[in-house]
Amino acid sequence: MKIQIVCRDADEAKFCCDNGVDSIGLLVGQKHFSKEFISKTKAKAIIKSLPPFCAATMITHLESAQEIVDIAKFCGFTCLQLHSHISEREVKKIKDALPYIKILRLVHIDENGKILNKLNKNFIGDAIFTDSINLQTNQFGGTGKTHNFDRDAEIVKTVNKPVMIAGGLNAQNVAEIIAKVKPWGVDSNSGCATNYKLDKQKTLAFINAVRATENLKK
Repeated sequence: MKIQIVCRDADEAKFCCDNGVDSIGLLVGQKHFSKEFISKTKAKAIIKSLPPFCAATMITHLESAQEIVDIAKFCGFTCLQLHSHISEREVKKIKDALPYIKILRLVHIDENGKILNKLNKNFIGDAIFTDSINLQTNQFGGTGKTHNFDRDAEIVKTVNKPVMIAGGLNAQNVAEIIAKVKPWGVDSNSGCATNYKLDKQKTLAFINAVRATENLKK
């Protein structure tokens, strides 16, 4: 089970990597409400500080291929989490410019299980990630809200690509949701934070809860 946790500085990233997190999510390129976004200069410094085998994912609202490509090159990202309803044409431009980069595509699901943006079966991307959305606050992620994860389970069964899930995941609910959905990976932001900063106690509890589900399979 892959674990990604959003971080805001090098100390947070080091703590996560030291405790077995697979990928650090860095929010760069903002269009919607969020307090966790950082500058591309800070993101570059965080990536340089990461130990070997701990990846960094660019989580972005941007919908312009050129903007995304420029930031990814500047910072040294090798994975992109496109947290927008970006067009296939723009995603193709990204893939052409950065053929080595792995791309995660967004599926937004509301609390009733309705999919708010559909990807065609031939979409460009290496994986899907699901997330909640709060249209009232213009939040496209990091809402702290869960959604109907029955729909995520259906997606896992029907798509032929890895699925990472997000949306209100925390140490208290992640094991139950993993058992229901059986995803490839999990992503947490607000569930591992307090006042928009990484909470070490919550983070360790989250990691341990996820790893415990792996032990059940053995």
